[in-house]
Amino acid sequence: MKTRNLKQFVFAGIFATLFASCDTGETLSSGDTEKGDLENGVLNGLLEEDYTLDSRINYNLTGAFIVADGVKLTIPAGTQIVAEAGGADVYVAVLKGGQIDIQGSVDNPVLMTSDAGESGDWGGLTICGEATTTAGIDAEAEVGGFRYGGSNDADNSGSIKNLVIVGTGAQINTESQYNGVSFYAVGSATVVENVAVINGADDGVEFFGGSVSVKNIYLENNEDDSIDWTEGWNGTIENAYIKHTIAGFSTALEGDKDNNNPKFINLTAVSTVGGTALQFKKQSGGTITGLSLSGYAKNIDMKDGGDLSNVQIEGTDADPEASYAAAPTVDPTSWSWINTDLTGDVILAGNITSDVTLDATKSYLLTSSYIVESGAKLTIPAGTQIKAVAGGADVYVAVLKGGQIDIQGSVDNPVLMTSDAGESGDWGGLTICGEATTTAGIDAEAEVGGFRYGGSNDADNSGSIKNLVIVGTGAQINTESQYNGVSFYAVGSATVVENVAVINGADDGVEFFGGSVSVKNIYLENNEDDSIDWTEGWNGTIENAYIKHTIAGFSTALEGDKDNNNPKFINLTAVSTVGGTALQFKKQSGGTITGLSLSGYAKNIDMKDGGDLSNVQIEGQDASTTEAYDAAASVDVSGWSWIGSDL
Repeated sequence: MKTRNLKQFVFAGIFATLFASCDTGETLSSGDTEKGDLENGVLNGLLEEDYTLDSRINYNLTGAFIVADGVKLTIPAGTQIVAEAGGADVYVAVLKGGQIDIQGSVDNPVLMTSDAGESGDWGGLTICGEATTTAGIDAEAEVGGFRYGGSNDADNSGSIKNLVIVGTGAQINTESQYNGVSFYAVGSATVVENVAVINGADDGVEFFGGSVSVKNIYLENNEDDSIDWTEGWNGTIENAYIKHTIAGFSTALEGDKDNNNPKFINLTAVSTVGGTALQFKKQSGGTITGLSLSGYAKNIDMKDGGDLSNVQIEGTDADPEASYAAAPTVDPTSWSWINTDLTGDVILAGNITSDVTLDATKSYLLTSSYIVESGAKLTIPAGTQIKAVAGGADVYVAVLKGGQIDIQGSVDNPVLMTSDAGESGDWGGLTICGEATTTAGIDAEAEVGGFRYGGSNDADNSGSIKNLVIVGTGAQINTESQYNGVSFYAVGSATVVENVAVINGADDGVEFFGGSVSVKNIYLENNEDDSIDWTEGWNGTIENAYIKHTIAGFSTALEGDKDNNNPKFINLTAVSTVGGTALQFKKQSGGTITGLSLSGYAKNIDMKDGGDLSNVQIEGQDASTTEAYDAAASVDVSGWSWIGSDL
């Protein structure tokens, strides 16, 4: 995503054309910053005395702006600096012995960006310190040729609080680019809190040795690595949120060279485009706790064959086969110092082990599996919208045995679960596992997710679903199986299900695997296999079902399979404009139907495996293969305001 809604700025004063180049950071007198330029909003040259910017001035960064040894640059809350799109010649740097004090507040951050905020527009922020680095004392930086490194791990290069930096990563040469923020041997006394780096053409932040730590960092669509380190950096990053939404971008973390065991506490990384999450080169490593990964094709890459024990995740050696799909440990929507247009959707991924309540004022992006474990409850209030990435069978919501879901949609404000396009097969849908009886037995294994279901409690309670619209489900699991819109695995009768619409599913709309749950008011449109399917002795009731087929080749309105525990259907209206079969019963399946209205089907009753027509009771009589069952519609959906008006 390219940055949205960046403000356009009006610049005051005369824009000077000073330019300073530097090989070592030692001879810069020809480009010294003039006080008048600063007062007129122009940043360029060498700053040789302490200076505080004025937040009332919109500053224009026209070249290299360098803070000299012994000098402090103070940037108050709300200051905006707009860099010319001058590539590698435009940047801010703090030399060894210099300091920067960025005083942004949570309500009024400091912004450094280019006019368009496009990746590679300018060089970003470079800070050089006197902490230790494996590169040695007075090493030469790959950017600017600046000197960095010493022997003082407690070195203080200033403070950075509440900074948003956009459009960095300018190309220096064929091998090097600027990062959003480069920390060269920066010491532990330097304070870095609340930093966002967005749309960088190289790394978001990179550490070259040093011991500086960072608290609260947001990194979105930085084209190389979001967080990169080398030369023995040993600081800590606490609360990092990383987002990849553009294909071809690189890794969330990349460690290189010596392992001085940097620490990452609460790291959430989300990709909607695959890629690699965590990469470690040579003998690099670190310690990670509170890890949540979602949407990456590869989670762990030991690039040069380093030992997995170099990387400790949740107290154990890194495992390339592990999903690390815990629930997000960082929520950037609470970081008010970032523009809400940038933080965007709240990510849903991983397993939840305690009660979670979503917020209808936020938009949610489902990027992988989101699983409610036993003893936990997921509450979804009225009006909540959840958008699933089109990730097929890897993207779904599941409630395990002993867990609960409470969907609290209202008739005027339903809950919506869909993909971006709402196309059939985009994602997996909703699966609920309960402890009611099923002919598959106790702790049977579901065809989706391998989840366990089934017990002996027909009154089991898996929660409540009211006023839910679910679209674009049915992802392919394997050659034989697909997800349904909603799958009820041994769900018990105490579970409440009312006002549910399932639209554009690539498999069944709803399917019941045993259990005794009932449904009141259900709308099913263009689900490609069966609209309502059941097996394993389901014995619940569906009251008021409306089924619609308008695409040729779709399957049946009802399909029953296996043992007949006589489920009941009260008021069932099914309409087809493309023929097909209405009601199909396999093996000995059956049920009782009252208030049946069928229209437009080529075949109304299909006893697929020669089962007895008496297994199916319609209006108090055995089913008939010749009866039209064309009574007036028994269900009128025009009053179901919880369904979108265009449906």
